[in-house]
Amino acid sequence: MRYFEDLTEGEERESAAREVTEAELLAFAREYDPQYFHADPQAAARSIFGGIVASGIFTMAVWRQLDHQICGDIAWICGVAWDEVRFPRAVRPGDQLRARARCLSKRESRTDARRGVTVFQYTLLNQRDEPVFTCRSTNLIERRAPQG
Repeated sequence: MRYFEDLTEGEERESAAREVTEAELLAFAREYDPQYFHADPQAAARSIFGGIVASGIFTMAVWRQLDHQICGDIAWICGVAWDEVRFPRAVRPGDQLRARARCLSKRESRTDARRGVTVFQYTLLNQRDEPVFTCRSTNLIERRAPQG
């Protein structure tokens, strides 16, 4: 387990790639975000996207899944804010996505010595190294218990 003290500003990690399938995009959209360009291939073909594209919520769920490959060993308490959330490009069936996490800053908590505060830049990239999701996240992380 990595604790607050183990993290380094500027540290960056990247996940393995994961392919997005049309079947999972459609299943998710039909259940949670049934807009026509997410859930109906024929209607989506006539949209400005020219075909099925992923819901933003689906895109964030894939990011979270991949982020656990690279940050699942951190002693997270919780996230407290997401800032500058962006979806600069649509995710499409067949895209190969990978997550990147970069620790931008860290400081000790002002209210509880048992935790630290970090800010991470998160990016989800497609196979062309184009970002499809980005955000800046403020998180609480456990501090290592004092020895003795």
